[in-house]
Amino acid sequence: MRALLALLLATTALPALSDTITAASRITAVTVYPDGAKLTREVTFTAPAAGRHELLVADLPVGSEAGLIQLAPGAGVQLGAFNLRSDRLPPREDPLTPDQAAAKATVEELEAAERQALLALEAVQARVEAAEAQARFLSSFTGALPEAATPETIKAMAAMIGAETLAVRQSALAARADLFPAETALKEAQEALAKARAAYDALPSADMDYVALAADVSVEAGEHSVTITQYVADAGWRPFYDLDLTRQGGAALAFNRSVLVTQYTGEDWSDVALTLSSSAPAQQAAPSVLWPELRRIEPEREAEDAMARADFGAAPELVLEAAPAPITAAAAIEGDTVVYLYPDAVTVASGSEDLRLALDSLAFTPVVEAVAVPRLDRTAFVSASFTNASDEPLLPGEAMLYREGVLVGTAWLDTIAPGEEVDVGFGALETLRLKREMPKRASGETGVFTTSNEQSESAVITVENTGTEAWPVRLLDLVPYSEQDDLEVEILATPEPTETNVEGQRGILAWEFDLAAGGKQTITLEHRLSWPEGMDLR
Repeated sequence: MRALLALLLATTALPALSDTITAASRITAVTVYPDGAKLTREVTFTAPAAGRHELLVADLPVGSEAGLIQLAPGAGVQLGAFNLRSDRLPPREDPLTPDQAAAKATVEELEAAERQALLALEAVQARVEAAEAQARFLSSFTGALPEAATPETIKAMAAMIGAETLAVRQSALAARADLFPAETALKEAQEALAKARAAYDALPSADMDYVALAADVSVEAGEHSVTITQYVADAGWRPFYDLDLTRQGGAALAFNRSVLVTQYTGEDWSDVALTLSSSAPAQQAAPSVLWPELRRIEPEREAEDAMARADFGAAPELVLEAAPAPITAAAAIEGDTVVYLYPDAVTVASGSEDLRLALDSLAFTPVVEAVAVPRLDRTAFVSASFTNASDEPLLPGEAMLYREGVLVGTAWLDTIAPGEEVDVGFGALETLRLKREMPKRASGETGVFTTSNEQSESAVITVENTGTEAWPVRLLDLVPYSEQDDLEVEILATPEPTETNVEGQRGILAWEFDLAAGGKQTITLEHRLSWPEGMDLR
């Protein structure tokens, strides 16, 4: 029996032990949502032999979650189970990008130049020191004469010492003349090297905190690929607008759109295909739930409670409403997903400031007018009304407001649906001055006069155009209104308002007129309230 088992083991092909194949991933595409992002990574690896292997991708950010990762095998790859590992990881190489490689080569060249400059300076310093040493030796000669010295030999010796001393001094001076250029060359080399090192350090690089993805793969020998799709937090984008209103040659509104992209994922996105999506997978995906509201009646409370209600009034009923949908997800909640494909490869560094990317520009034909509220303001304000004639919603975002190319303010724009009309203010119009005066009566009272059952108010409103340009004006004011038959309200306005109960608001009046350059418009507005005796006006 044992012999038969040994024979079977010897003749049966056993599966080869799996190898661990370590590979690096490269982020090729990123889809950024208002809150979060989807990363697409490409992994290429070489299988040394056919069979099952462990593929170890050791460069995922430390915040990765297995539940938010999907794997797509390339041709000839069969995928099994996978998991994330944060311990017993192999040392990860830090591959350089092309920009880093070029910057590193520059640093190495400048380091060599610095060494050459330093050697040149040391050579000059050696020449100076040698010449000075010779000069010190010659000057230390005591002048002792050899035996049998003659005047001729003494004279020759003196001439030799003088000539040698002069030559040494000249050598020292020449060496010192070369010292300053050598020091300057070394300083310039060191400054250039410092700048090159700073430029290299500023380039995007891989983060050293990482986890590894270990996947079971079955492949033939050779080159293969796997695509990793990963959803991460700590990233997002938001719209940003530049609105430029012009009136020269006809009213026009340039709606320039851009986006601000930020990410704190722990790794840089280098030269990726960038897609911006208005979809909000991290936000509310289903409608809110309404719960039945049970109401009941019960016997009236004791007399003191009734008296308290009489004194202080009944407490208003509390109506619980569902929380409004987050404004950042408005487009997605309405069922519209706007996607922007950025045409060029983009690099977004982790932890850096907002990266601003330009999108397309829209053009609208607005209705421009000066809106005046003299009851509260002393100048009119420019207002532009336009309709979103595009086929996509304009997402909520901050806007910089320009009038004739000059910055006049900022505003927050809510979502503007296709076909929706919106009004945007474009700053104060200082040339349109407003006054609202309440003239005194003959008896000295001001424009408000009150008796026991009557109150009246009169006002004179003026709008003066001190500029050189005519403006269409929309002026707003208000008068009180009543919902009781016994409280009568009489209104007298000259000229009569163009519109009453503006936008359904009772008592809000509007006048529309054109005001020429240097022109003035005057409006008188009076109202009288009357009520029966024994009643108080509230």
